[in-house]
This record gives sequence, C-alpha cells and structure tokens, in this order.
Amino acid sequence: MALDIQIPGAASTAKIRNPIAVLVFGLITLGIYHIFWWYFINREMVDYGEANGVDLGDNPVMSVLAITLGALIIVPPFVSVFRTLRRIERAQNHALGSNNIAVILLFILIFIPLVNLVVFPVMQSNLNQVWERVS
Repeated sequence: MALDIQIPGAASTAKIRNPIAVLVFGLITLGIYHIFWWYFINREMVDYGEANGVDLGDNPVMSVLAITLGALIIVPPFVSVFRTLRRIERAQNHALGSNNIAVILLFILIFIPLVNLVVFPVMQSNLNQVWERVS
C-alpha cells in the first residue's frame, strides 16, 4: 500500500510506494501499471522541483509518450529512462545532500534481459528516500 505525503511548498502529494509492488503490479498488468507509474513519478518530481527551485523536468506527459509511442522510433524510451534517472539523482541531491543512485549502471541494466527487472524497484526505492526525507 502506498503512503501519500504532502510535497513541501506544493499543493500536490507524492506516494511512498513499495518497490516490489511496482515490479509485481507491472508484471501482472503486462506493463500497463508501469505506464501510469512512470507518469506519476515524473509528475511528483516536477511538482517537487517547481516548489523547491530544482530542475526536475516540466512535462510528465512527454515522458510517458516517449516510453509508449516513442518506442516505435526506438530511441525515445531510452532517453526518457535516462532523463528520469537523472531527475531522481537531482531530487536526491537536493533532498538528501547526496545520492546513491548509479544512473549509468541502471541505464545499462535496462538492456540486459531479466536483470532489467530490478531497475524500476530501485528507482522507486530511491524516490522513497526523497519523499521520506521531505515529509
């Protein structure tokens, strides 16, 4: 179950989600959950960034379009994943003063079948650290 927290300085909330649930729900729904999850994590980071003067993106819809329709062109999903990983890194730097996400390593793991299953839970775990700190 996800825990809603108020984003400081913003009128919106973020969710602290169970990282394993992100993986399981994505597998059960054949990836449909991940599309919605992708939108929500990017929206939460945009709201946090705007409230705190940090560049964490500005349009979560474009991130979703990149991983869905952009897959027809092949490159956009990888750009979206890389940029979202960088946003998580910047959010951690702002909220925690440091980060423990290895952007390049996680990006490379996306290309390895079955091993890539750990990427989304790790992303959510790192976001949870941000939301726990700012709540």
